[in-house]
Amino acid sequence: MRTTPGTVAELIACQWGDHRPGLMYGGSTHTAVLSSHRTAQEAAARAALLVDLLSADQGAEPHIGVLLDNTPEFPFWLGAAALAGAAVAGINPTRRGPELARDILHTDCRILVTERAHLPLLRGLDLPGVRILVTDSEEYAALLAPYAAAKPGEAVLAAPTPGSRFLLYFTSGSTGAPKAALCSQGRLAAAADSLVRQFSVTADDVHYVCMPLFHGNAVIADWLPALAGGAAVALRPRFSASAFLADVRAYGATYFTYVGRAVQYLLATEPRPDDRDHRLRLGFGTEAGAVDAARFAERFGVRLVEGYGATEGGASVQRTPDTPPGALGRAGAGDDLAVIDPQTGAECPPAVLDGRGRLLDGSAAIGELVNRGRSLFEGYWRNAEAQAARTRDGWYWTGDLFFRDTDGFLYFAGRTDDRLRVDSENLAAAVIENILARWSPAAAVAVYAVPDEVAGDQVMAAVALEEGERFSPEAFSAFLAAQPDLGTKMSPRYVRIVESMPTTATNKIHRAALRRSGFRCPDPVWWSPPGGSGYRPLAPEDLAGLLAAYAAHGRGELLER
Repeated sequence: MRTTPGTVAELIACQWGDHRPGLMYGGSTHTAVLSSHRTAQEAAARAALLVDLLSADQGAEPHIGVLLDNTPEFPFWLGAAALAGAAVAGINPTRRGPELARDILHTDCRILVTERAHLPLLRGLDLPGVRILVTDSEEYAALLAPYAAAKPGEAVLAAPTPGSRFLLYFTSGSTGAPKAALCSQGRLAAAADSLVRQFSVTADDVHYVCMPLFHGNAVIADWLPALAGGAAVALRPRFSASAFLADVRAYGATYFTYVGRAVQYLLATEPRPDDRDHRLRLGFGTEAGAVDAARFAERFGVRLVEGYGATEGGASVQRTPDTPPGALGRAGAGDDLAVIDPQTGAECPPAVLDGRGRLLDGSAAIGELVNRGRSLFEGYWRNAEAQAARTRDGWYWTGDLFFRDTDGFLYFAGRTDDRLRVDSENLAAAVIENILARWSPAAAVAVYAVPDEVAGDQVMAAVALEEGERFSPEAFSAFLAAQPDLGTKMSPRYVRIVESMPTTATNKIHRAALRRSGFRCPDPVWWSPPGGSGYRPLAPEDLAGLLAAYAAHGRGELLER
């Protein structure tokens, strides 16, 4: 009978003596393959080095920062930290200057593992007490050489246990400095085992890791389940839509994870007759949306499964075979998940859906997903204020908007930051986006709030068009009028036509940047003036009139935020 691993260290140690393919890299042009045994050997060597380096620094936290692309060194150091009883802080290479230094110092990293390509990011930064290891240097090779014969379990700072700290992974920083979520070895080993069971992962599988390993998605939902299921791991240094299928074929990949706009980027590539010529069977991730998930399955023959489970581990939604289209699933066994109106603390009523599964009462049914029962949340590193806000009133507040149907199935409706209040009615950006995504000329849509001149918000949409398409205000208006689930407050007041969506390092839409620029941006903006019908270009005189109206109502400062 298969047993659940207690620690990530156990998963690494189980690779010892397994000479089947374990780690692949290099892409379609020069694929390299290391055995599972070799990857465990490399992790053990780095664990031994890590123990010697940190043992000399009495009182230091056992934390290492990893500032790398998805090179073999990244999983080597993840494995090393697990074996040694240390923790990895994934450092985001899109951060700059003081923000980058803050992430490294905030997580008390005494060692920073990086590569030559990222050294320019560190120039001029004040990183007192931080030793930098450059993986593609002669000095690094010489430093590591004496530990080549190390074995798993020989060198430890503290014997790994299920409660051992393993990851300090940064969560979204769109409304402030990113928070470092704590993840223990036991929780992540159990999560990996759960995904193995859910997706029937075996040694015949190959997990393609194209999302960044400094982000929880790639480690928790891709790398770790591969270890737990005995599957091989194939690395892509950075996500590339154009190289995706070539990589997948070269590696024989069967599974991948995605976040944000990755699926839309893949759909935007030129269709080919051999789009289904591969071994991929499954993609697992978030934010693809029902429309694009169906398009992906039709074109590539690959099922996408949308999941929900934050790096923090405070709540998760389990998909079951009877989960209806658009839903993520139900609360897992033992969880008490509720959709709560954050203003009143009352539970929101079940959603009213039409025969096609379209939401008809979003203003009443949408609220914040809250876990009122047990929670696996392990806290934030040195951030008591954020931790208290997440666990207020004894409940775990996810920060995500959901609605629930009468059968208890849960549907994602966006982040709480993406809630809009139009004419005293609460709306969720994700719900409006799902409707606008049906418009065939649209390749991508992002919905967000801009301040109303008098009170509350107005709806603004950024739209990237399919190649060769032009924005037709008449066609767009006709489309909106034909959508039965588009509430009277949901139609965008402003439509910004963008060449491409601004995105974060994890391919999520950079909504904060869109909100900041609002309708005063270099891209063409169409608007529907109050009391009018249809859309027209936002002309300079229109903008002047709007700015005067904001000033007259004392709301001009809102446009500067």
